[in-house]
Amino acid sequence: MSSQQDMSLVTANPPINIDQIFPEIEMSAGDSSPTVRATVVQASTVFYDTPATLDKAERLLAEAADLGSQLVVFPEAFIGGYPRGSSFELAIGARTAKGRDDFRKYHASAIDVPGPEVERLAEMAKKYKVFLVMGVIEKEGYTLYCTVVFFDSQGVFLGKHRKLMPTALERCIWGFGDGSTIPVFDTPIGKIGAAICWENRMPSLRTAMYAKGIEIYCAPTADARETWQASMTHIALEGGCFVLSANQFCRRKDYPPPPEYLFSGSEESLTPDSIVCAGGSSIISPLGIVLAGPNYEEEGLISADLDLGDIARAKFDFDVVGHYSRPEVFSLNIREHPRKAVSFKSNVTKDEPVKK
Repeated sequence: MSSQQDMSLVTANPPINIDQIFPEIEMSAGDSSPTVRATVVQASTVFYDTPATLDKAERLLAEAADLGSQLVVFPEAFIGGYPRGSSFELAIGARTAKGRDDFRKYHASAIDVPGPEVERLAEMAKKYKVFLVMGVIEKEGYTLYCTVVFFDSQGVFLGKHRKLMPTALERCIWGFGDGSTIPVFDTPIGKIGAAICWENRMPSLRTAMYAKGIEIYCAPTADARETWQASMTHIALEGGCFVLSANQFCRRKDYPPPPEYLFSGSEESLTPDSIVCAGGSSIISPLGIVLAGPNYEEEGLISADLDLGDIARAKFDFDVVGHYSRPEVFSLNIREHPRKAVSFKSNVTKDEPVKK
């Protein structure tokens, strides 16, 4: 589907859970738990073209706002691009001139956080009055990070999360986050945070987010396998939180053509319309019910209404950092200070003049 076309909307009514151990209690007419309209975006980056990707993001935000969305979550690395299939012509102990130039172009597509692209995203969030969670490739000097940035509906940049543990070859092109960027933001629509792709499989990271009270758990990813859904359902049940998983849907033609960009080991078998990432974006409730998705068919907006009362209903059964935590047996220490390779200290006090 062309990025110029309207995105398809995928929603679903929660199915009846016939295997539920504890029957649901019918709530009184006076129950007034807030409901949040949430959308996950399943769409591809305009690879190597960050301005065009930002334009596409704004079109998608406008469509989501037209649906009444209050929260919009974009996929991993939407701004800057996920370099699927690329090896950067890297081997142990060897680089190539093309691989180095591939990294140069990828670095040029990344953004500073904060920076002008972050300012534009903030303007979008304000214009469309949505809370925005966006996957980006961040650059700090010449090191890249897979990052998620957060904005409120007034256009305020709330902060960022850097991926703690890149997977496989990602480690050769992205730096590692640290404990200083594992935020959970307390907003009028709930407590929001994010973990990226396979770091969602890290129990200690999840526990840290649960301890911060996360209610809307965003999971931008690049994993389109059906097994990913099992992880998302488990996290929703484990954390007693809503899980919003956003992935790109990409065809070969969404990336530059060969020889500029090559899918290592599979390029010869691909046509321009070959699907290289099938998406699978979804929204899951704290009771483990799939509210929308997964969509493996096309680019689309996947939306659902989140009844925040479901959080308390789920934690009645299981509160992983509350009545199920057993702190006399288990404990977890999290170092939240930033890790810097170089620090500078001066012996000059505030009142002491600097000698020239």
